[in-house]
Amino acid sequence: MVCIMRIDNVANIIFSAQIQAPPFTFALLPRSKASFNLGIKAFAPASIGNIGIGFDILGMAIEQPGDEVIARKSKTPGLRITKITGHQGKLPYEVEKNTAGVAALRLLEYIGETEKNLGIELEIHKKMPLGSGLGSSAASAVAAVLAVSELLRLGMSKRELLPFACAGEQVASGSFHADNVAPSLLGGIMLIRDNETLDVHRLHVPRGLYATVVYPHLKILTREARAILKKEVPLDAYVRQSANIAGFIVGCFNGDTGLIGRSLRDEIIEPQRAGLITGFYDVQEAAMAAGALGCSISGAGPSVFALSANSLIAEQAGQNMQRAFAKNGVESQVFLSPVNQEGAVIC
Repeated sequence: MVCIMRIDNVANIIFSAQIQAPPFTFALLPRSKASFNLGIKAFAPASIGNIGIGFDILGMAIEQPGDEVIARKSKTPGLRITKITGHQGKLPYEVEKNTAGVAALRLLEYIGETEKNLGIELEIHKKMPLGSGLGSSAASAVAAVLAVSELLRLGMSKRELLPFACAGEQVASGSFHADNVAPSLLGGIMLIRDNETLDVHRLHVPRGLYATVVYPHLKILTREARAILKKEVPLDAYVRQSANIAGFIVGCFNGDTGLIGRSLRDEIIEPQRAGLITGFYDVQEAAMAAGALGCSISGAGPSVFALSANSLIAEQAGQNMQRAFAKNGVESQVFLSPVNQEGAVIC
């Protein structure tokens, strides 16, 4: 008999060195010989972290690209990463050094499954560029926890899996934040009121809102992009940024794309990171010339995103942005997408 327990207040877990196991035990399905060859595949989409104005507190999921993780039971006890594709040899197979591995491991620790009791193998298929500003590390962590949860039939909701995915993503970014993880896992446009307690909320998505993301073939590491940021913010910039964040949220709930466009002006982070992206201001100007509502840096970069009121404007913005990068001698790739409302899925 399998007993599925409800987990309350999982999102209130604060991660430090490790997660303490709960005072109860999950009963997993009995393993048969045939079951060891079966697996669960999960897909987690890319995301636009910050959405320009909301550093570490706003994020949006897009349809493509994304990462896939396959979880299988194994006769060999412990959690192992057996295969990684699409990473050009840049990602570690050591569980504690891999975002997907850490996310899955923290979930297993939480449910009280030690390495002596259970064997799980992970395959990680990277289907988006590494260090692109599209939440690649977050997507792998999200796909891993969802695949393992479904494999073990834990009955946990995606929101309950959020802390474990954030713990995995922290390996890559160096900080515990959910602006990529939350939208990749839950879908939509997400507001993270508090990262420590994972107090996250979904915003309304205005009809027709479309994203253009252009990935230039440049290398920017999240840790390095965070390291250059100043700790102090001028008061006048803080006031304008606060008004823009509030305007963006109101615009989303009211379906007011005009207000969204007036609010997509990053006063704090964009000016500090723009120099890392060759031709950024030319690309931004090209997007606005096409009629985009706004254009800024996706996450830590180097990808640049634009939001538009419809897909036609988004397509034109993408063409303009790619040409602007080309004029600056930078090759790039364009992704067009409506807001992904579903987030990570079992596929």
